[in-house]
Amino acid sequence: MAKHLVLVAGNIGVGKTTLTERIGSRLGWWTGYESVSDNPYLSDFYGDMRAWSFHLQIFFLGHRADQYLEAAHDSRSSILDRSIYEDAHIFARALHHLGNLNERDYLAYRKLFDLVVDGLPRPDLLIYLKAPVNVLMERIRRRARNMETGITPEYLTLLDSFYEEWLGPFDLCPVLTIQTNNLDYANMPSHLDLVTQRIQDKLAGKEVMDLRGE
Repeated sequence: MAKHLVLVAGNIGVGKTTLTERIGSRLGWWTGYESVSDNPYLSDFYGDMRAWSFHLQIFFLGHRADQYLEAAHDSRSSILDRSIYEDAHIFARALHHLGNLNERDYLAYRKLFDLVVDGLPRPDLLIYLKAPVNVLMERIRRRARNMETGITPEYLTLLDSFYEEWLGPFDLCPVLTIQTNNLDYANMPSHLDLVTQRIQDKLAGKEVMDLRGE
């Protein structure tokens, strides 16, 4: 059986962690998650974004690169909750755009990012999860993480625009787009079956239409 590296990408609250957990469990894949509870910079970052943005981005770069290498060395296929590419193309870009990451630090980060990414294995599939901003806001409200209380619809809309710009010319691997607002793969086995089949088909090289929740 072929070994695959699959990345799950998408805006805040779109369902990345849940899908990573469910697919990993269903298919017996190695799973990697975003560092939140053990991240030594997050609380400082949310207290003073301008002072700590560069530190946070460097931490995430090292954390995700380490994940990629661990996934590459595991004998199983792997699925990762968020990609290393989003750190630069979405979140560091947003921090720079909003004035929380100055030009000097942004350029230094991007140079290091490019060097690190060039040494990593290419993914076999990127799963791009999408949902309308009002749905994302409701999901963020329901999960009630303290660090997410300042997230606004305007910020999510900005991130959405960056995702579309990033993925327009993206050619590292095939992309499977899944609209999640009408999918509940956490609680509906039939929805998880559908998503799992689309992922397996895409990895097998079969043409798959973008998956839209019915």
